[in-house]
This record gives sequence, C-alpha cells and structure tokens, in this order.
Amino acid sequence: MIDDLPPLREVIARHGLSARKSLGQNFLLDLNLTSRIARSAGTLEGSNVLEIGPGPGGLTRALLAEGAAHVTAIERDRRCIAALEEIAEHYPGKLTIVEADALAVSHRDLVSGPCKVVANLPYNISTVLLTRWLTEDPWPPWFDSLTLMFQKEVAARITASSGSKAYGRLSVLSAVRADASCLFDVHPSSFTPPPKVTSTIVQLVPKSDGLKAAQLAVLEKVTAAAFGQRRKMLRQSLKSLGVEIDLLLENTGFAATMRAEQVPPEAFCQIANALMGAQK
Repeated sequence: MIDDLPPLREVIARHGLSARKSLGQNFLLDLNLTSRIARSAGTLEGSNVLEIGPGPGGLTRALLAEGAAHVTAIERDRRCIAALEEIAEHYPGKLTIVEADALAVSHRDLVSGPCKVVANLPYNISTVLLTRWLTEDPWPPWFDSLTLMFQKEVAARITASSGSKAYGRLSVLSAVRADASCLFDVHPSSFTPPPKVTSTIVQLVPKSDGLKAAQLAVLEKVTAAAFGQRRKMLRQSLKSLGVEIDLLLENTGFAATMRAEQVPPEAFCQIANALMGAQK
C-alpha cells in the first residue's frame, strides 16, 4: 500500500462506482502501477499537478504519496467526488477537487507555479485535450510537462516520424511544439473494466522555441490540406491553399511530387513560413 487509505476495490464498492462507457471511464486499481505512472512524471516534490478524470483516485493517491505539493483534480462524474474527498481529508490542503467537464474549464486558471499534467485521460477526449494543450498561446505554456495515458494507437500517432504509417497531423503538431516519447505500455487487464486495447504512457516536454501562434495557425492549415489527401502529391493536396505550389516549395528544398507522409515536421514548418510570406 502507498498510504493508509482503503484499497481501491473497497472504495469503488462502497461508493457504487461502476465505470461508465459514456464518460470514457476505465479505472486503474493497481496502486503499484499508478505509482509507476506518477514517478514517470519526474520529481514531484514542490510541483503542482493537474489531473484530468481521477475517478476513484488511484493516480491521485500516487501523485500525493510521491510528494506532489498540490494536486488539482478535474472530475466530471459526481459519483466520484465523495471518494476524492476522502483523499483530500487524508492529505489536508494538498488536493483541490474541481467538479467540471475538463473541456469546459480553463486549465491555466486552475493552477499556479511550476505545473505538471499527469493523467489517465478518458479515451473519448484524449486527443482533443492534447491538441488544446499543444496549441496554447503564449508559448512556452503554463505546464512543464505532460505525462498522459492514451490508447497505444494514438500514442503511436503522437510520436510517429515521417515515413511511418502512423505519421499525421498530430505527429507534426507534437514534434514542433514538444519532445514526445512513449514511456511504457499498460495492459488491458490493469483496468476495471478492461478496455479492448493496450494503453501507452506518453510524455511531452514543451520546446522553448515552439512555433508562435500565427505560425502554428498556418502550419495547421497546411497539414490539414496535406493529410486530408495524404495519398496524393503535395502539388495536388495543397491546391486548396490558393497559391502556386511549385513556387511555394521552390525555396524549401522539397519537391511538389512528395506525399504528406514523406514530409518531416521541419519541412512543414518551412512550407508554412513560405505560405505566410506569399500571403503578405
């Protein structure tokens, strides 16, 4: 045990916390595993932590046991609040529970000082939240790192390199704004109920020189066009940008005959910069 609180199975039974598919819930009951996830976020001493979807609080307990100065947990499911309040009583002044939809609140306004985001994200909102965090303005953002659980397939998309089947818009966005890496997999049997897929813990550390907001907006426009027709050459897929593609690519060193999956993130940045120049 990582603390003197009751086992999670007992907590779940006492509060009647059956996981709801509509909320993307899969509860982690193995406190050794939640402790591993907490440790993978790095030293938590003195850090504020933002957690999304704590459920009955397995990861929340691990974060506090590992020394987090303060945890802010956003939970949409009212049934879980009583269980989380028991943790708050055990760690006085160290846990703030926010009963809200994580998509409907400003995360920046909920935390202060050095902050790490550590979460077993609900599968149904995971990529939406990640995209929101990676498109923060100003940049560098309010968080020092993101240590998050995704479906393994999504994790592959986040960390994919050009030339791979998983490479896409999310890969480019992650690469230009952060250093992203897969840390370890989590087997379905670790959850209640077990999902049909393996999960992966991914860590993203913001790059201090990540693209500014204006550049990022143009980059997203370029990647949307390119990957919207990923099997076609850039000459065709980028037509919707409204400029002569051969001229646009002339100074980038990349040919209009390339396909989106062949173009590395830095090249997409060059194309976005060229487009910004062409539109002035």
